[in-house]
Amino acid sequence: MNVIDCKGLACPMPVIKTKKYFDLEDAKEALVIVDNEVAKDNVLRLAKGINLNSSFIEEDGLYKIQLSKGEFSNVQATNSDEIVEYRTLAPTILVSSNLLGNGDDRLGETLMKVYINTLAEAEILPENLMFINGGVKLTCTGSDVLDSLTLMKEKGVNIISCGACLDFYNLKEELKIGEIGNMYQIIDLMNKSGNTIKL
Repeated sequence: MNVIDCKGLACPMPVIKTKKYFDLEDAKEALVIVDNEVAKDNVLRLAKGINLNSSFIEEDGLYKIQLSKGEFSNVQATNSDEIVEYRTLAPTILVSSNLLGNGDDRLGETLMKVYINTLAEAEILPENLMFINGGVKLTCTGSDVLDSLTLMKEKGVNIISCGACLDFYNLKEELKIGEIGNMYQIIDLMNKSGNTIKL
């Protein structure tokens, strides 16, 4: 079994190394070793996204993730036309600030609150709602839009906050809604989306 040693590597490197290996035509299975929970979660998320069977154990502060090629049975759509149509209708929204627009910060904060609250009631919701830089503040303790974000998550919206950004603002322990992601995942979802909107 191929061993992908990612100890000491910051995200998204464990994801990139794992993806690069399984892109090889003869790749069948691998043991990925990481030393933090965020990396473990991101590798498992990648595995799900590219239809790998996965399991892991925690041992001596390390996560040992066993991956093998295979197909999942819970594919929700088999018609490619349906997938294209859904992605066209449901955009990916990238939120890079807790303010909307340039100018007065108080106005920008109000506008972003109104935008998120209104978006939660829209007929067509985004497929992915991703937060980077100051935008991650909207998914953490003290945010005025947590109720609206929770409502969208319950309706199936994929909510992701950049892990490096949460770390920068010391907010990782304050995350209240959605999951922690990395730049590889954010770029992958943007590339797969039929329409990406940046705020």
